[in-house]
Amino acid sequence: MHRKFVTVLFSIQLMWCMVTGGSAHAQTPGNDTLKLSLKETEERFVNNNLALIIQRYEISQAQAQIITARLFNNPDFNIANGLYNPETKKYFDMSRNGGEYSAELSQLILTAGKRNKNIQLARINAEQATYQFYDLMRTLKYTLRSDFYKIYFQQQSAGLYQEEINSLSSTLAVFKEQYKKGNIAQKEVLRIQSQLYALQTEQNDLRDAMDDVQSELKLLIRVSPGLTIQPQISTGSDSKPVLENIVYQRLLDSAYTHRADLKSAGLGLEYSKLNLQLQKSMAIPDVSISLAYDKQGSYIRNYTSAGIAFSLPFFNRNQGAIRQARIAVDENKVQLQSQREQVESELDNSYKSALRLERLDSSFDPKFKADFNQLIGEVFKNYQRHNISLLEFLDFYESYKTNTLQFNMLQLNRLTALEQINFVTGTPFFNQ
Repeated sequence: MHRKFVTVLFSIQLMWCMVTGGSAHAQTPGNDTLKLSLKETEERFVNNNLALIIQRYEISQAQAQIITARLFNNPDFNIANGLYNPETKKYFDMSRNGGEYSAELSQLILTAGKRNKNIQLARINAEQATYQFYDLMRTLKYTLRSDFYKIYFQQQSAGLYQEEINSLSSTLAVFKEQYKKGNIAQKEVLRIQSQLYALQTEQNDLRDAMDDVQSELKLLIRVSPGLTIQPQISTGSDSKPVLENIVYQRLLDSAYTHRADLKSAGLGLEYSKLNLQLQKSMAIPDVSISLAYDKQGSYIRNYTSAGIAFSLPFFNRNQGAIRQARIAVDENKVQLQSQREQVESELDNSYKSALRLERLDSSFDPKFKADFNQLIGEVFKNYQRHNISLLEFLDFYESYKTNTLQFNMLQLNRLTALEQINFVTGTPFFNQ
């Protein structure tokens, strides 16, 4: 009689967890839980992320360099006065007949369009800083969205573990009491106990992984480390096939058009070509024009003059810098080609992986999970009728757990693969 009571109690506990598992997988939020949709998470990221804020300052600094490049050189002015006049025995003699002083005003004029070329280089630097900002955002947003989905499915799996642990912990306590009374064999107690320890170990490993991802996501959006983020996802349309409806060439063209790092590499090539022109123009001497006045230190009194000065490019014609600039052009051409080929390779690999996962997901019968839950009810009846043993029943429950975890992993991998497509193309093709 006692054995039958314990058997029925254990079976009811397991069945309750399985029947209600779909609604109980999510962790119950407490006061330290922050519920966020993906849109809300991205808004916090864009507004609060320190790496993005730092990169915005880099853009501002690069834009300030344009102002500097536009400025003309300041004119030079110098004035000299006699320190001591031995004839009048006066220091700094400024008298009409006895004093001597001179003054000169000069202005450097850049030739061969050097100023305009420096302005253009500064503008390219500012554009590159902007593209670096968007490339950083692309990279961090991929991490953000991947972590968001990972946390969601980890929490679903953690809920499943907790249901099993709660059920087995209660059942183990009852079995121990019945074993003391001699109503059940020790092997049944040990079987439940070993199953419970295995589940607790798996749950602990999962929690360690959850903590790592939670920490990374909280740092990205800058929320208190003490909070637990609970992603809110509408899973109604998660499994709709979307990738097969998009032509591959469209993805590749989008990557060429929107990848900020490719644009930055293109600007790098443009910068090196313009710098080559600048270095060639540096071989042309700049000109300094001047106006001078000398009261009485020259061959006539109140001497005035206009002058022009420039260096003679006999030896240094900027040969080394010109050669370096030519090499930089060739290097940047190769670098741009390398990045384009890398994008093509990344997209090909990501597309194949995402397509396989989408087809695998589509091959699953949407009624499978419901049918599986219904099937376990039949197993429960057979267990009550003693048609299957406790070990067989636990093995079936283990397969239920494994199936649910694998299903969660498949959904996570599929969403992560679609996010990889977004990342590689630099375009939000797939959004929840």
